Amino acid sequence: MEADKAGELGLYDEKTLKNGKTKKAKSKVALKQKLIITFSRRIMEYQRHIRNKQIGRAKKIIESGDPESIKKGPNDVTRFIKRTSKSISGEKATDFYCIDHELIEEEEKYDGYYAVTTNPDDDVKSILEINHKRHKIEDCFRVMKTNFSSRPVFHHNRESIIAHFMICYTALLIYRLMEAKLDDYGTHFTTDDIIETLKNIAVVNERDLYYSSIYNGSKILTALNAVFGLELDRKYYLTKELNKKIRKISTE
Repeated sequence: MEADKAGELGLYDEKTLKNGKTKKAKSKVALKQKLIITFSRRIMEYQRHIRNKQIGRAKKIIESGDPESIKKGPNDVTRFIKRTSKSISGEKATDFYCIDHELIEEEEKYDGYYAVTTNPDDDVKSILEINHKRHKIEDCFRVMKTNFSSRPVFHHNRESIIAHFMICYTALLIYRLMEAKLDDYGTHFTTDDIIETLKNIAVVNERDLYYSSIYNGSKILTALNAVFGLELDRKYYLTKELNKKIRKISTE
């Protein structure tokens, strides 16, 4: 379905007014877009299952006798509670609460449907396949912010800000490559577990004679050893052995 939309270019046109004066106005152009609508019965059933649970909670709130004390929001259960006020013969109005069935019916119209607008000329199947992988992009942003501290940014000049994000992106790239290798090996671990394991890999200098590890073995460490062959499951290391491992990591 075509869904062209007028969009701003960030440029300005000079327009002449009726009084002869001129002024600058933002330029607009029709952006060619395609609207793709899909339907999934599984998603529809899931959405209705969630809504039925919310309606059940809304009924309990009504039965509690004090719906107004519950925090309201566009997506919380109180949206299903409808308030009406009635008064008899000039008496003070009394509030009555009930389930808003019209709102429920309106929401149910869109259960299972998903719409995406896009401007590539690819066929619909290819666009949908790319869109289904969108959660991976969102997960990358989550890992960047949560695990690699990309936000907030405490830098002020342009070079420092670029350097900050380049470090974060490089760390994300290295992590994703390592994660892919672990998956190919037949193991899968959470981001937090992998990063925590890497942070805990530490050794202490023993009188400049050798190094001793201060971390314990784990399934993740065993998998890392199998994939990268670094033999990180030993208790003691000679200095030349650690230097060799560092050179191996830096050249791969």
